[in-house]
Amino acid sequence: MNLKPWREIAVPHEDVLKGTFQQAEFAADLSRVHLGTATAEYQDPSLFFQRTFITEGMRLLLDSVVHRLTGRGGDPVIQLQTAFGGGKTHTMLAVYHLAKGEVSASDMPGIPAILNAAGVVEMPRARIAVLDGIRLSPNQPMKRDGLAVNTLWGELAWQLGGAEGYTMVREADESGTSPGKGVLADLLGRYAPCVILIDELVAYIRQFEEGKTLSGGSFDSNLSFLQALTEALKAVPTAVLLASLPESDKEAGSQRGVKALAALSHYFGRVQALWKPVSSEEAFEIVRRRLFSSIGDKLGAEAVCRAFADYYIANAADLPHETQEARYFERLMHAYPIHPEVFVRLYEDWSSLDNFQRTRGVLKLMAKIIHRLWKDNNSDLLIMPGSLPLYDVDTRNESIYYLPQGWDPVLESDVDGERAETTELESVDTRLGSVQACRRTARTIFLGSAPTTSSQMVRGIELERVLLGCVQPGQQIGVFKDALRRLNDRLHYLNSGNNRFWFDTRPNLRREMEDRKRRFQDKDDVIPAVRDRVQRTLAPGVFSGVHVFTASADIPDDWALRLIVLPPTAGYSRSGDQSAIRYATEILKHRGEQPRFKQNRLIFLAPDADSVSRLKDQVRSVLAWQSIVADIKDLKLNLDQYQARQASRSLDDANDALRGMVKESYRWMLAPAQFAERGKGLSELQWEAFQVNAGAQSLTQELERVLRENELLITEWAPIHLHNVLKAWFWKDGNAEASALTVWQQTCQQLYLPRLKDDAVFQAAMGAGAESRDFFGFAQGKEDARYLGFSYGKRASLFMDASLLLIEPVTAAAYLQAERAAEEAARPQPTSVETQGAMGSASTRGGGTPAPHAGDSANGGYPTGTPSPAPAVKKHFYGSIDLDAFQAKKQFADLVDEVVQQFTVRQGVRVKIAIEIQADSDAGFDDGLQRAVKENCNVLRFKNAEFEAGD
Repeated sequence: MNLKPWREIAVPHEDVLKGTFQQAEFAADLSRVHLGTATAEYQDPSLFFQRTFITEGMRLLLDSVVHRLTGRGGDPVIQLQTAFGGGKTHTMLAVYHLAKGEVSASDMPGIPAILNAAGVVEMPRARIAVLDGIRLSPNQPMKRDGLAVNTLWGELAWQLGGAEGYTMVREADESGTSPGKGVLADLLGRYAPCVILIDELVAYIRQFEEGKTLSGGSFDSNLSFLQALTEALKAVPTAVLLASLPESDKEAGSQRGVKALAALSHYFGRVQALWKPVSSEEAFEIVRRRLFSSIGDKLGAEAVCRAFADYYIANAADLPHETQEARYFERLMHAYPIHPEVFVRLYEDWSSLDNFQRTRGVLKLMAKIIHRLWKDNNSDLLIMPGSLPLYDVDTRNESIYYLPQGWDPVLESDVDGERAETTELESVDTRLGSVQACRRTARTIFLGSAPTTSSQMVRGIELERVLLGCVQPGQQIGVFKDALRRLNDRLHYLNSGNNRFWFDTRPNLRREMEDRKRRFQDKDDVIPAVRDRVQRTLAPGVFSGVHVFTASADIPDDWALRLIVLPPTAGYSRSGDQSAIRYATEILKHRGEQPRFKQNRLIFLAPDADSVSRLKDQVRSVLAWQSIVADIKDLKLNLDQYQARQASRSLDDANDALRGMVKESYRWMLAPAQFAERGKGLSELQWEAFQVNAGAQSLTQELERVLRENELLITEWAPIHLHNVLKAWFWKDGNAEASALTVWQQTCQQLYLPRLKDDAVFQAAMGAGAESRDFFGFAQGKEDARYLGFSYGKRASLFMDASLLLIEPVTAAAYLQAERAAEEAARPQPTSVETQGAMGSASTRGGGTPAPHAGDSANGGYPTGTPSPAPAVKKHFYGSIDLDAFQAKKQFADLVDEVVQQFTVRQGVRVKIAIEIQADSDAGFDDGLQRAVKENCNVLRFKNAEFEAGD
């Protein structure tokens, strides 16, 4: 849908279009209307009601007045108490025109509906008395047809009944004493129906000094008159009083004013009906009626408001929650063509200023804004906070008139105008300039934050409200967010914190910080700071040493695993900068001017080439904030408490950001490698790059994860892998054994071999494969063809030194067989001569069986001529042991390791273990112990577990 801008739908009043309005025209003056000298918009009842929006409060008040003047009830005393500029006088004027009846009710828009609701066909014309506390003087009598009227009660009587009425209170007027309520009741009754309008009453009463009498009476006599008047009104059913009182002590003025307000509030409080005529929502309509003559295209206006409402719902995450309510569309319609946020800021923020009137101040400011926007052919859909023409001198002066000194340079340099930073930013970036994103954002922040003071606990407006004040349907919110980020970096007077933004008349600390950033040099300041942060970020972990920005000559060439962190000048990029590879290669191949041998002990961590500049910039920010905070502590910078706290928070934020930036920048792990290619031998040096997760909580743990998952570092090694390495690289070319120490050292030196964490991993792999005959055998040395300390297929105590050999399994098996055969051959056998001698000397029994000699038993054997029987095969083992009750856990573990495992490692062996526990106590076992032991025995599945009684 093609939406129309506000200027094609809403038409401002002629005086707004021409800019001919005067300040006085916005001030409703009750006395001037009563005297017939006010401007037409206030003097003419028809024109007055045409431009007056009858609020709910005003409708109820007029209804009460109608009932009162027609003798049908209603409140006799009505107090109008609102904030400065809240519409008190305007409400009194509505009662004035209604009661005076100079024109028929049909010529006063909004009045017929009130009369119909009250059941009144025609209003009686009432007498009206206007007592203006600003116009009347306590010590300067008013001249009335040759008479000097001194007091409020004299003026009241004169206005109601002329000379005749004045006669009723003449003595009291001349003496300055209050007439009684009976006299006042007679006066009101004679000239009823009547309306008494008292405006600025506190301003009049506060002029009386304590204990001093003026021509207008005294402080006490005036309070007595008002008390008597309010009581008298109750006795006259067709008389009504409306009095305006300020809402706060500040508006009451001096101490006497505060005292007068308290006393008047007390007396009026006894009989009054308290009215607060204008709500913030209704103020929208009041201002619109005063500034705009008509809404030409109501359907067009509704389409614009609907587009805004729908746009807000579609972007709910970026806007205040109230924009998601259905009633926000109604707010848009009520305020059209002005955006509700303009009214919210003016009524909630600007009205807190001492000299800014809620209605009159808004009218004055908005009249100038609308005049300039109309003149400049502004094409916004609504008049928004971001639409404010602060480049215009009149609008700017009207805005800063209510603010403390010092705002003009803020607007000129940071917010709006040809020389403003916002204009320059938009001229450079057409994406921002096409929607005036920077200027609209800055204007919105100014409108929402300028009235704040340094003493406020929470300053500025939230990001959501900044966006609400400047974005229109069809525009991308991201453009305005980007504009805000640019402004935050560039503007001198813009401040931010806790997602809130505000302008101040003092330059912000960010500008001071940006100026200080230029002081720090890469070599002397930035690089050492980066080194310090990286060292704090990394812990040794699996590495025996971590070397941050260390020269190659200072990196040891030993068997320890080391992590080498490259400096920011050695960045890495997959498709771009490869300086990290060149830097790492130099360290890998040389230790200073000497060649490096243990190349497989080095892993490298390199910065991302595209992030290095941001890392160094963040370091400069931290250094700048550190210097600012230090100067604040040393009293070298004169800042208020808020700015001092802001500097500390900014330093904390910068440090947090730097911690994240270090991990984001150092995210490339570089591992050197070589590969065996079939038929080609070993490849040239290659570098494998692995990206580290910058979001990991611990950079050290993340490095270990990458090493483990990509098998760049072996922390646990199975015997089969050691066997394969031995077979591929060491058991060849006629070599059937290899030195274990040499194998370990070669894994530290050669890039084509696995990279082990340390020698403990290597020894664990050897120990795990010792009992198997599938992987390797061992020997603690070799003399000629004989292995010393040979072990194969059984547990062995290994000591890894230069003499420990790892033997190829086939060779080990053959050597074991040969060793056993040699042992069998070396065992002694009985000779044939010995056998025959023994048989010849032996005697036989019956069937020729040799008979034993008498001495055989003593000699421990039988005749040597008889073969010895074969030893019986041992098939069963039984063992028992007593364990110490306090060391049973350790002793049982040793028993399993040294005895039980000797059986369990062999196939076909069945092992059964039974444990017998016996406990005795002379004192006996209590019930709790018995219950606990039995329950635990049941859980552990004891076959028997019983307690027995003793003898």
